[in-house]
Amino acid sequence: MMALKESEMSLHDQSVATFATIVPISFHLNGKLIRLTSDILPTTTLLDWLRDTVKLTGTKEGCSEGDCGACTVVLESSNGDRLAVNSCLLTLGQLHGRAVRTVEGLAGSDGAPHPVQTAINEFNGTQCGFCTPGIVMTAWAYAKHGGNPHEALAGNLCRCTGYKPILRAFQKIQADHDVDPQQIPQAASVIFSGGGQTFFRPTSLAELIALRAVHQDAWLLAGGTDLGIRIAADRENPAKVICLLDVAELGIVETDERGMRIGAAVPYSTLLAISESDPGFSPFATLLRRLGSRQIRSLGTLGGNLGTASPIGDALPPLIALGATVRIVGPAGNRVMPVQDFLVGYRLNALQTNGEVIRDIWIPRPEARSLFACDKISRRFDQDITAVGLSALVKLHEGKIVSCRIAHGGVGPSAARASATELALGGAPFTEEQFDAAAQVLSLEIEPMTDLRATAAYRRLVAGNLLRRMWLRWNMERTTR
Repeated sequence: MMALKESEMSLHDQSVATFATIVPISFHLNGKLIRLTSDILPTTTLLDWLRDTVKLTGTKEGCSEGDCGACTVVLESSNGDRLAVNSCLLTLGQLHGRAVRTVEGLAGSDGAPHPVQTAINEFNGTQCGFCTPGIVMTAWAYAKHGGNPHEALAGNLCRCTGYKPILRAFQKIQADHDVDPQQIPQAASVIFSGGGQTFFRPTSLAELIALRAVHQDAWLLAGGTDLGIRIAADRENPAKVICLLDVAELGIVETDERGMRIGAAVPYSTLLAISESDPGFSPFATLLRRLGSRQIRSLGTLGGNLGTASPIGDALPPLIALGATVRIVGPAGNRVMPVQDFLVGYRLNALQTNGEVIRDIWIPRPEARSLFACDKISRRFDQDITAVGLSALVKLHEGKIVSCRIAHGGVGPSAARASATELALGGAPFTEEQFDAAAQVLSLEIEPMTDLRATAAYRRLVAGNLLRRMWLRWNMERTTR
């Protein structure tokens, strides 16, 4: 256990009420500075505020869960980045110090349509028009960063037009089209108060530890892609929220030849970019591209996925298979534990109730002589919840399996290692027959449930088949080299 620095200890002993000033929530909307009155609940969703308060009704409400994309808006950064996000999951408190653009903000100074809107119109990319504003905003973000247009559209559902004309429009607008730049307010430690709710925005780990130790019942909010559903769909209003977005230590990203360290508040979009650029993490990147949508990956965080400890968290089986560790910090100091030990049950984690928080996650790079694979089966390929997830890291030497780590998700109360299956493979020859035998062990080892996504019998069958698929894929790659 590592002791806190003297500065952190002294801050922890101070009254938390003095760490920051109560200020109005302030942000830029379509290039104009907005300062909200103190009677507004900080966890009001951006979608509700846009439609009900400022009457910008181009942004639509479809599902209130971040699935349909009708509520898509774009967060703008001073460096020119554009992040498509779901406004139904983004609270006003999270928006402080940022800049957001809605479909109404794309028009030129003369009121003329934006080139993105013109392209979608020219290619007949709209019929009823309900989903069109969200698609326009996704297209505007895509015009800046490019990539695969199919993947860019995965977070926008269209129920009547069909995607071909929309995709043709996306291909037309790959060149960037800027709007007027705007200044972004500088972040500082602040408190918002309204509607009987207190919303903290600390900027340092020391402040976060002090706040968490005093306000142990507060929600810890980063991207909000999980907690945001409780606000938007379930209409929960927590009395206290501690927002993690400005805590500098939770936003770190460090990489070297051994692996990468990812801060708890780093969005998936950043993690995906790092994984895509590193061949060792290529299977992880392939899985991350299917984690939600661009809108979800722009907000969601690895720390949030761990903190909620959901059995269907897409990133959890790969972390377990890779032997990733979680660094936890609290008033008593730091401690580090494997991800597999951090997940202790259904939506339960190993954080102590004395005010501990997740600081970062260390993800080791697979060794050169190892085989790494990640798989996910869901009813839809894109933007869907995992029915069965399986990840494996297998180390080989002279045709034998030296060691292996196999982790599953979506088939039990939490993501976990398949220890019996690992024993069936460890020390065995690297053959199809051995993997087939291990697949049968895996099918019996897991204890899945039957729900709307899949039956228990289906999950057992698919889990075993995913292990067989891994061997077939690896063998195909080996024979085609």
